[in-house]
Amino acid sequence: MDPWLIWLIIAAVSALGEVLTLTAALGMLSAAASVTAGAAAVGLPLPLQFLTFTAAAAVTVLFLRPVAMRRMRRPQAARFGVDALIGKAAYVVAEVTGRGGRVDIDGEVWTARAYDETQVIPSGATVDVMEIRGATAIVYPRD
Repeated sequence: MDPWLIWLIIAAVSALGEVLTLTAALGMLSAAASVTAGAAAVGLPLPLQFLTFTAAAAVTVLFLRPVAMRRMRRPQAARFGVDALIGKAAYVVAEVTGRGGRVDIDGEVWTARAYDETQVIPSGATVDVMEIRGATAIVYPRD
Protein backbone atom coordinates (compact mmCIF):
# COMPACT_ATOMS: atom_id res chain seq x y z
CA MET A 1 0.00 0.00 0.00
CA ASP A 2 1.27 3.49 -0.83
CA PRO A 3 2.42 5.64 2.11
CA TRP A 4 0.16 8.55 1.12
CA LEU A 5 -2.85 6.25 1.31
CA ILE A 6 -1.84 5.10 4.81
CA TRP A 7 -1.57 8.73 5.93
CA LEU A 8 -4.95 9.46 4.37
CA ILE A 9 -6.50 6.54 6.28
CA ILE A 10 -4.92 7.84 9.51
CA ALA A 11 -6.39 11.28 8.74
CA ALA A 12 -9.86 9.80 8.12
CA VAL A 13 -9.81 7.70 11.29
CA SER A 14 -8.64 10.70 13.32
CA ALA A 15 -11.36 12.88 11.81
CA LEU A 16 -13.98 10.25 12.64
CA GLY A 17 -12.64 10.06 16.20
CA GLU A 18 -12.87 13.85 16.43
CA VAL A 19 -16.49 13.81 15.33
CA LEU A 20 -17.30 11.20 17.96
CA THR A 21 -15.38 12.77 20.86
CA LEU A 22 -15.27 16.53 20.09
CA THR A 23 -11.90 16.93 21.79
CA ALA A 24 -10.25 19.06 19.06
CA ALA A 25 -6.98 17.14 19.52
CA LEU A 26 -7.90 14.41 17.07
CA GLY A 27 -8.98 17.05 14.55
CA MET A 28 -5.54 18.63 14.71
CA LEU A 29 -3.87 15.25 14.25
CA SER A 30 -6.18 14.58 11.31
CA ALA A 31 -5.09 17.84 9.69
CA ALA A 32 -1.43 16.96 10.26
CA ALA A 33 -1.96 13.51 8.73
CA SER A 34 -3.64 15.10 5.71
CA VAL A 35 -0.67 17.42 5.17
CA THR A 36 1.66 14.43 5.50
CA ALA A 37 -0.43 12.47 2.97
CA GLY A 38 0.18 15.27 0.49
CA ALA A 39 3.91 15.22 1.23
CA ALA A 40 4.00 11.43 0.80
CA ALA A 41 2.14 11.70 -2.52
CA VAL A 42 4.86 14.06 -3.76
CA GLY A 43 7.42 11.35 -2.96
CA LEU A 44 9.01 12.45 0.31
CA PRO A 45 10.97 9.63 2.00
CA LEU A 46 9.50 8.06 5.18
CA PRO A 47 11.76 9.88 7.71
CA LEU A 48 10.78 13.23 6.20
CA GLN A 49 7.14 12.18 6.28
CA PHE A 50 7.39 11.67 10.04
CA LEU A 51 9.13 15.03 10.34
CA THR A 52 6.34 16.64 8.28
CA PHE A 53 3.69 15.05 10.49
CA THR A 54 5.46 16.24 13.65
CA ALA A 55 5.86 19.77 12.33
CA ALA A 56 2.25 19.99 11.12
CA ALA A 57 0.94 18.63 14.42
CA ALA A 58 3.09 21.11 16.36
CA VAL A 59 1.85 24.02 14.25
CA THR A 60 -1.80 23.07 14.79
CA VAL A 61 -1.29 22.64 18.55
CA LEU A 62 0.66 25.88 18.94
CA PHE A 63 -1.47 28.11 16.72
CA LEU A 64 -4.91 26.58 16.19
CA ARG A 65 -5.54 25.24 19.68
CA PRO A 66 -5.29 28.63 21.45
CA VAL A 67 -7.76 30.11 18.96
CA ALA A 68 -10.16 27.20 19.46
CA MET A 69 -9.87 27.43 23.26
CA ARG A 70 -10.64 31.17 23.23
CA ARG A 71 -13.77 30.54 21.17
CA MET A 72 -14.91 27.74 23.49
CA ARG A 73 -14.40 29.78 26.69
CA ARG A 74 -16.22 32.86 25.44
CA PRO A 75 -19.15 33.63 27.76
CA GLN A 76 -22.67 33.57 26.44
CA ALA A 77 -23.40 36.99 24.95
CA ALA A 78 -27.01 37.32 26.06
CA ARG A 79 -29.43 35.65 28.42
CA PHE A 80 -32.72 34.38 27.02
CA GLY A 81 -36.15 33.52 28.35
CA VAL A 82 -36.79 33.95 32.04
CA ASP A 83 -33.05 34.18 32.72
CA ALA A 84 -33.12 37.57 30.99
CA LEU A 85 -35.62 38.88 33.55
CA ILE A 86 -33.36 38.33 36.57
CA GLY A 87 -31.95 41.64 37.75
CA LYS A 88 -34.55 43.74 35.93
CA ALA A 89 -36.70 46.37 37.59
CA ALA A 90 -40.40 45.68 38.01
CA TYR A 91 -43.39 47.79 39.03
CA VAL A 92 -45.70 46.44 41.72
CA VAL A 93 -49.27 46.26 40.39
CA ALA A 94 -50.87 44.53 43.39
CA GLU A 95 -49.36 44.41 46.89
CA VAL A 96 -46.61 41.79 47.12
CA THR A 97 -46.15 39.65 50.22
CA GLY A 98 -44.43 36.38 50.97
CA ARG A 99 -47.60 34.62 49.78
CA GLY A 100 -48.42 36.47 46.56
CA GLY A 101 -48.90 39.63 44.56
CA ARG A 102 -48.48 40.98 41.03
CA VAL A 103 -45.70 42.89 39.26
CA ASP A 104 -45.24 44.36 35.81
CA ILE A 105 -41.95 43.31 34.18
CA ASP A 106 -41.32 44.90 30.77
CA GLY A 107 -45.04 45.27 30.10
CA GLU A 108 -46.01 41.76 31.24
CA VAL A 109 -47.87 41.13 34.47
CA TRP A 110 -46.35 38.33 36.57
CA THR A 111 -47.40 36.75 39.81
CA ALA A 112 -44.85 37.63 42.46
CA ARG A 113 -43.70 36.89 45.98
CA ALA A 114 -41.42 38.88 48.23
CA TYR A 115 -37.85 37.62 48.61
CA ASP A 116 -38.15 38.22 52.34
CA GLU A 117 -41.39 36.42 53.25
CA THR A 118 -42.10 38.77 56.18
CA GLN A 119 -41.99 41.84 53.94
CA VAL A 120 -45.01 43.64 52.45
CA ILE A 121 -44.32 45.68 49.31
CA PRO A 122 -47.06 48.22 48.53
CA SER A 123 -48.62 48.78 45.13
CA GLY A 124 -46.72 51.34 43.06
CA ALA A 125 -43.27 50.42 44.44
CA THR A 126 -40.33 49.54 42.25
CA VAL A 127 -38.68 46.18 42.90
CA ASP A 128 -35.82 44.11 41.50
CA VAL A 129 -36.42 40.61 40.17
CA MET A 130 -34.17 38.29 42.18
CA GLU A 131 -35.20 34.99 40.57
CA ILE A 132 -37.98 33.28 38.67
CA ARG A 133 -39.60 30.15 40.11
CA GLY A 134 -41.95 28.64 37.58
CA ALA A 135 -44.28 31.50 36.64
CA THR A 136 -43.62 33.50 39.81
CA ALA A 137 -41.13 36.33 40.13
CA ILE A 138 -39.31 36.56 43.44
CA VAL A 139 -38.75 40.27 44.05
CA TYR A 140 -36.95 42.59 46.48
CA PRO A 141 -37.85 46.29 46.96
CA ARG A 142 -35.52 49.01 45.77
CA ASP A 143 -34.63 51.45 48.55
